[in-house]
Amino acid sequence: MTQIGLAIAYIEAHLRDELDNKTLARICGYSEYHFIRLFRRYVHLTPADYIRKRRISEIVRRVGGDARPMSDIAFAWGFNSKENFTRAFKKEHGILPTQWKSANCSLRLYGPFSFAVSAPEPSVSLQYLTPFSLTVYRFDAEDPPACWNRYNAERRSIRLSGGAVTEDFGAMIWDGEKKRLIYHIGIRSDAVEGDTTGTLQLAIKGGLYAVFETPPADRDAFVSTIRKTWDWIYRVWLPENGYCRGDGFELESYVETSRKYTERIYVPIRKE
Repeated sequence: MTQIGLAIAYIEAHLRDELDNKTLARICGYSEYHFIRLFRRYVHLTPADYIRKRRISEIVRRVGGDARPMSDIAFAWGFNSKENFTRAFKKEHGILPTQWKSANCSLRLYGPFSFAVSAPEPSVSLQYLTPFSLTVYRFDAEDPPACWNRYNAERRSIRLSGGAVTEDFGAMIWDGEKKRLIYHIGIRSDAVEGDTTGTLQLAIKGGLYAVFETPPADRDAFVSTIRKTWDWIYRVWLPENGYCRGDGFELESYVETSRKYTERIYVPIRKE
């Protein structure tokens, strides 16, 4: 969409400046109402949401490579107070900036929007899993990255394992009645040696799974790579390989402290 592309280019060139819908609409040659409607259709965000996500992402990318306090970097990228930035950051990622800096966990960052979509190329295998149990926390947040942010910032993996580094699993299933994703994170029950307060047990069914290993990424691109891989699984791999999703939980697993920034995705499958 060429005209919306003009607005994206203008936003990226003026990301530190004041931006408003009226100006962006004029650049596209649209009315403000028509501009907002088309922007949302193609980018899947409002202009204000896109700008906020892009600014927060650029701030996060610069923390660690810049000696200034995070609040000073945020001010340079359009946030007029530390409080406003903290509030926006928590709304975006589910944790405070100080929690993120302490945990150094991966966040879902947004790069400049592009109409050209490049498909990720995960490695794929089919595996039969034997049944096993997970000891997990249930999260009410519907956005999995925000769930992982809380889990990692609060060091729940170490709490469960009793101090040992172990593989973490995200287990998700769709609640058809409530029309929402139910998300859990924890470790294999046979690795639990610590505090299990507030947890529950999930029985993971055995059977045939398609296993996808996400392409290697750096910390800033990790969560985005995971999201693209999930999109590719349902948009490309499942339709083209004669399988459909089976019953039970879909799984994500990785070791946060490994800093390898790749994860395995397990999807229960059956032949169509």
